[in-house]
Amino acid sequence: MSDILIVDDERDIRELISDILQDEGFTTRMAGNSDDCMKEVETEVPSLMILDIWLKDSQMDGIDILKTIKQDYPGVPVVIISGHGNIEIAVAAIKQGAYDFIEKPFNIDQLLVVVSRAMETSRLRRENSELRKTESDPTVMIGASSAFKTLKSQLDKVTNSNGRVMLTGPAGAGKEIAARYIHASSNRQNGPFISVSSASILPEHMEEVLFGCENTETGVKLGLLEQAHGGVMFFDEISDMPLGTQSKILRVLVDQKFVRVGGTEKIHVDMRVISSTNKNLQEEIAAGRLREELYHRLNVVPIAVPSLEERCEDIPVLARHFIAELNKSQGLPLRDLSPDAEALMQTMAWPGNVRQLKNVVERILILGNGSGAIDAKELPRTEETAADDGRVVLSSALATLPLREARELFEREYLMTQINRFGGNISRTASFVGMERSALHRKLKSLGVSTSNKGGSRVAYVENAG
Repeated sequence: MSDILIVDDERDIRELISDILQDEGFTTRMAGNSDDCMKEVETEVPSLMILDIWLKDSQMDGIDILKTIKQDYPGVPVVIISGHGNIEIAVAAIKQGAYDFIEKPFNIDQLLVVVSRAMETSRLRRENSELRKTESDPTVMIGASSAFKTLKSQLDKVTNSNGRVMLTGPAGAGKEIAARYIHASSNRQNGPFISVSSASILPEHMEEVLFGCENTETGVKLGLLEQAHGGVMFFDEISDMPLGTQSKILRVLVDQKFVRVGGTEKIHVDMRVISSTNKNLQEEIAAGRLREELYHRLNVVPIAVPSLEERCEDIPVLARHFIAELNKSQGLPLRDLSPDAEALMQTMAWPGNVRQLKNVVERILILGNGSGAIDAKELPRTEETAADDGRVVLSSALATLPLREARELFEREYLMTQINRFGGNISRTASFVGMERSALHRKLKSLGVSTSNKGGSRVAYVENAG
C-alpha cells in the first residue's frame, strides 16, 4: 500500500496534515516521537515521510531520523517541516538527503504540491525497482581475464563513494553494464537508475526530457533528473548533448537545483552522476562540441572499459552466459560451444565488442539446427574461409606473396592471434599450438613478435611496427 507517515510532536499539526492529505485521497499514518516513528517504519515502509525537525521527548530529532531512513531506506522521500525554519536547517536537511523543506505555518497548496511531486517520485522508484526484479540481472559482470579483473577492481573502489565517474571505451564494450554495477553495489542501490542516451533525443526536446515541464493544461511532467533523485543518473555519450543543455547540466552539478521548463520553482535533486563516451573527449573539447568545464566536473574518476579484443579470454565465458540468458528469457535452445567454435570465436575480430558477440550468439541460436554443440561452421565467415571441399581460400594478401614471406606472415599473425587469445600466457599458447615453451620463445623472437601490457592483459605486437 502507498501511504504517508506523518511525524510531528504536536498532535494538532499531525492530525491537520493527515486530514488535508486524506481529503486528497492519500492514506496516512501518524507518529508523535522517534520511537513510534521507527516502529511504524519497521512495520511497513511508507511511500513518503513528512518529518518535523524538532521532536520533544524523543531519543532522535528529525535530522537523526532522516539520516537513519536515508541509510536503511534510501528510496523513501522525506519532506522536512519545522516551525523554527531557517536557511541553515534547510541546507542541513537537504544535505542529508531530504526531498524538500517546508516551514511552519505552511501553505496548504505548497504542501500538496510538494507531497504530490514526492509521491510521484516514490511511485517511479517502485516501478523501476519492480522492473529490475523482472528483468535478467543487468549488473552481472562476466569475465576472468586480467583486463576484466582490473576493470572490476576499479569499479569496486568507486561503488561506495559519491564521486562522478567517466566510463570510456569503444561502442558495445559494456559501459552501461559497468554503470549499473556501480549503482547496484552502492548505498544507492534501492534508488532509481535513470539512463539517458544523449544521441537518441532530439536537441529541441532534450531540456524537457531532462528537466521536466509544467503548464496549466497538462500539469507537471517529471523529467529524468527529478526521477533520478536519490539514485544514479547515467549520461550515455555525454559529448552528443547539445551545448546549451550542457551549460544547464553544469549548473545543476554545481547547485544541485534546476527549474522545470515552463516553471519557476527551483527543484532540489540528490543524485550521483555517471557518464560514458566512446570518443576522445579532448578532441571533442577542441572541436567545440563539449564544454571543458563540464568535462572536468564529470571526469572526477575516469575508468576505461576494455574492448573485447583486450579480453578475448572471456569470449567463451561470455558466449555461454548469453546462451543461458537467451534460453531463460526467450526460450532459445540451450546449446554448448564446440572446442573449434570456442577457438574460432577467440580469434575473430569483434568491432562491435560484447554487444556484437551477444547478437551473433542470438542469431546462431535462432537459425541453427537447435541441438548439439555450436560448431565453428555456424559462425560468421571471416576473410579466409574454408571452401566446400575443405581447402582454405587464401586472402589476397597471402596469395600474392612468395612462399617464404607468406609462411612468415602467416606464422606471425597466427601466433600473435593465439597469444592474444590466451591473454599473453605463453605456456597456454605453447600447449595449444603444440610447441615447447622455449621453442615458442625462439620462434617469436625470429618473427619479431614481443608482448606488453595493455588494458591489464599482455598482448602481442610486432617489434619493428611499434
